[in-house]
Amino acid sequence: MCPCLYMVIPCYNEEKVLPITSEIFLNKMKELVSLGKVSKDSRIMFVNDGSRDKTWEIIKDLSQKEEYIIGICQSRNRGHQNAVLAGIMEAKDKCDITISIDCDGQDDVNAMNKMVDEYLEGAEIVYGVRSKRDTDTFFKRFTAETFYKLLNSMGAEVVYNHADYRLVSSKVLQEFENFKEVNLFLRGMFPMVGFKSTSVYYERAERVAGKSHYPLAKMLGLAFDGITSLSIKPLRIITGMGFVVALISFLGIIKFLLDKFMGNTVAGWASLVCILCMVSGIQMVCMGILGEYIGKIYMEVKGRPRYIISERTYQEQRDQ
Repeated sequence: MCPCLYMVIPCYNEEKVLPITSEIFLNKMKELVSLGKVSKDSRIMFVNDGSRDKTWEIIKDLSQKEEYIIGICQSRNRGHQNAVLAGIMEAKDKCDITISIDCDGQDDVNAMNKMVDEYLEGAEIVYGVRSKRDTDTFFKRFTAETFYKLLNSMGAEVVYNHADYRLVSSKVLQEFENFKEVNLFLRGMFPMVGFKSTSVYYERAERVAGKSHYPLAKMLGLAFDGITSLSIKPLRIITGMGFVVALISFLGIIKFLLDKFMGNTVAGWASLVCILCMVSGIQMVCMGILGEYIGKIYMEVKGRPRYIISERTYQEQRDQ
C-alpha cells in the first residue's frame, strides 16, 4: 500500500517565489503519485508564518485551483522552526510520512524519490544532506561549515550539512509530540528521538526568487539557540575558565608575596589594569551565557503555545 505523504512547506513573505516553486512542488507530487510511490490522498501543505505580503492570499488561491494543495496560517509570525513544527504536527494524524522543505526552491525536490524509497526500505527518518557547497561564496561556505562543527563540538547532535529538508514518519512524529520545549532547534531534536535513520545527498541550487530570510546574524542566533537548547557544555566551559583564572590568580599572589619578601617589588599599575580588564571581560561573558540559559528556562516554564493556527484552507473548502 502506498504511503500518504504530506509536504510541509513554511512560507514567510514569499509572494515572489511562491508562484514559481508551487508549480515545482505540485509537479513533483503528481510524479510521485503517478509512479505509485505515494497515495492520491497525499497533499502539499503550505504554512503561512504570519507573512506581511500576499503569501496567504496566494496559498488560498492555489488551494482552490489544485486539490493537492492545502494551507494553514499562523496567527502571527513565530519563526521558521515553529512554522515547520506547526505543519508536521497538523499533518501527523493525516498521513504516513511528512517531508519538510523550504519554499525558496533551493533544495532539490528530486531527492524526495530516494527519500520515499528509503522509508519503504525501513527508515523512519531520512535527512536531506547537501553533497557540496560549490554555489556558496567562500564566506558563506566557511560560516556554514563552522556552524555545524561548532554545534557538534558543543554537544548538539546534528547531521553535518543538513538543514530542515527531511522525511519523518508519523510513527516518529507521535513520539516527537512528547518533546514539549519552546526553544526549538529541530535539526538537533530529531536525532534525539531515535528510530532508524539514513541520509540522502543532493546538490543545492540558487534561490529561485526573492532574498534569503537567514542572513549571518540569524544563522549565528540559530547556532547559539541550538547550543543552549541542547547542551550544557558552555556552562562546563565557564566552570573550567573559572578554575583556570583562579589558579592563575593564586600563582600571581604567591609570586607577589615572594617578590615582597625579597624586596623586588616595582611600582606600577599597567599590569594590574590589564588583569582587571581581562577578568572583568571573562565575568561579563560568563554572566551573558548564564543569562541566556536562565532566559530559556524562563520561556520554558511559561508553557506558552509554540504555534497558533488561525486559518485552514481545507476547513473553508468543507464549509462551502
